[in-house]
Amino acid sequence: MDKQRLTLSVLTLLPLAVACGTQTAGGGSAGTGSSPVTGVHWSVDTLTTHGRTRQAPDSAYLRIGEDGRVSGNLGCNTFGSTVTLKGDRVDFGTIEATDMGCQKDPMSFEQSLSHAYVDNTFTSEVKGDKLTLTTDGGDRVNLTKEPDAPLYGTKWTVTSLGDGDVAQSLPEGADAHFTLDKANGTLSGRLGCNHVTAKATVRDGHITLGAAKTTRMMCDGSLMDTERTLLGLFDSTVVYELNHRSIALTSTNGKTVQAVADE
Repeated sequence: MDKQRLTLSVLTLLPLAVACGTQTAGGGSAGTGSSPVTGVHWSVDTLTTHGRTRQAPDSAYLRIGEDGRVSGNLGCNTFGSTVTLKGDRVDFGTIEATDMGCQKDPMSFEQSLSHAYVDNTFTSEVKGDKLTLTTDGGDRVNLTKEPDAPLYGTKWTVTSLGDGDVAQSLPEGADAHFTLDKANGTLSGRLGCNHVTAKATVRDGHITLGAAKTTRMMCDGSLMDTERTLLGLFDSTVVYELNHRSIALTSTNGKTVQAVADE
């Protein structure tokens, strides 16, 4: 069938997050819910269309939430969509993607993959850590499961700070990161300039942070601005969303912190 539902648009700078707290999204609606394909970061390995198999760029991935929301990367651009799951059948909705330009090969692969997603209904087959999506015409997307970075013990490096739909990267020279210690019930790290420690309790997709204890160094103005923003998360409860190797923290006033797992 030819649904032709691909839409290119500039998304907000904050990525779609489909794994909240316990790493699976709650809720669910008709045609969605718990499934072997949901709540997993699937790296795209190959795409076979019209009898031709192509290797995927390293950045291409797919993640389906139990609430029917989809996030991923097509090879160059990130995208969001919806999905209907009925038994082993997988049917994607309209795709909204960022509109960055990349080199010729990733863009060519991206175009083929995006049209494969929106033009077909797939049959899914999961074997171990492998997922195969096959169309009625025999085209295939082969994917491999990648584990999420653990919430505890991972050094999370802060990449951007946000307010509503607007996010900004950290200023040059900012060293902001944090690590959660489950055994001691603490968060420790750096705020851009000073080191910080605080009590931390994780429960039901939330992190309750105690008062911050920091060193008392002075840095450039932009670094101190970053530090003041991050200090606003302490002595309060924030929502966290974990998605593969990235995490988002959201305060009660809508301030957001994006971080990635340190390699």
